Amino acid sequence: MTLLTILLMAVITFTTRYLFIHPRLPVRLGAKMAKLLSFSAPAVLTAIWVPIIFIQQGQLSISLHNPYLIAATLAIVAAAKSKSIYLTMFVGLITFVLSRYILSL
Repeated sequence: MTLLTILLMAVITFTTRYLFIHPRLPVRLGAKMAKLLSFSAPAVLTAIWVPIIFIQQGQLSISLHNPYLIAATLAIVAAAKSKSIYLTMFVGLITFVLSRYILSL
């Protein structure tokens, strides 16, 4: 049963992607649908990062003892000032590692 479920999900995923990729198939998105779908990536990414940053051990954690929040805040500042993805990642990573180390002392 599990193998059948995996195979059916693979067929459905392939079919939905193939409809938009194949040049001879007449499936085109309207302007409203394309605009609506442009919001899906930010919505999915927000749904991923918000719980990681703000929820610690099942509790809402908005304090200076949350290394995820500290690193995210400084990474946002670095991104806004520099517009460099590499600098943003470096600042976020270094801040996270240092804050975890300092908070564990």
